Amino acid sequence: MEVRYERLRPDQIVARRQACPVAYLPIGTIEWHGEHNPVGLDTLKIHALLQRCAERTGGLVFPPLYYGESREQALMEANASDREQIAAKMALPPENFKPGYMFASPAQQSSNYYHLLMHIMFEIKSLGFKVLAVGAGHYPLLDHARAAASSFHQAQYGGEKMLVWPFTGYELVRERFSPAGDHAGKWETSMLMHLDPGMTDLSRLPADRSTPPIGASNNGVQDASAAWGAEVVAAIVDQVDIKVRYLLDNYASFRGHGAPLFI
Repeated sequence: MEVRYERLRPDQIVARRQACPVAYLPIGTIEWHGEHNPVGLDTLKIHALLQRCAERTGGLVFPPLYYGESREQALMEANASDREQIAAKMALPPENFKPGYMFASPAQQSSNYYHLLMHIMFEIKSLGFKVLAVGAGHYPLLDHARAAASSFHQAQYGGEKMLVWPFTGYELVRERFSPAGDHAGKWETSMLMHLDPGMTDLSRLPADRSTPPIGASNNGVQDASAAWGAEVVAAIVDQVDIKVRYLLDNYASFRGHGAPLFI
């Protein structure tokens, strides 16, 4: 079952959209995720996860967004305590990521990303969807997605509305798993091992568990497994299914001033 929007012909898109008018937008980044993971982990993870959601609930997954976020805030290469070790492993001078290297200020970068998300939301709305689930594979992007969703909802006042629900995944199931949510640790690594086999190499982690891996959570990451990742993914997909169906079934409740924004 193909659920990726860009890979379908128009008649296939219409059939799936009419059956379930839900779109999924994966957003992430390119960022250091330890020596054992690819730098695209955040986006690879959420893109594959949203495909599972679309296969379960219905709807279509739009192409992932790897670019556009502030490169000077919440980024391992720029802000991590071991950023110099990360730069050395990438064979780059740490000065490449010093404050100001992006030319625009962090505030300007955030504003640009906010407007980019708004642009994408209106584009997806024009294609006939009633609900958009935005999956943030890079956790800090959740705030940007929520801000854009709030303005997007306001901008639609008085006309047909597409509901936007941003989430990351871990907050939906964190009471069930430990650890729940990390950076390139057992949680994220296990998810990627399940969702995209062959992308991870645990042999690159320190054999001595008292030695923290460079730029990654030291939370038992050596015990990461595809089996544990499958449990995590199944739990998140269950919760997304519940939330998306609730939005579709209660669509009218989320329209107008004072309506709840997130569930």
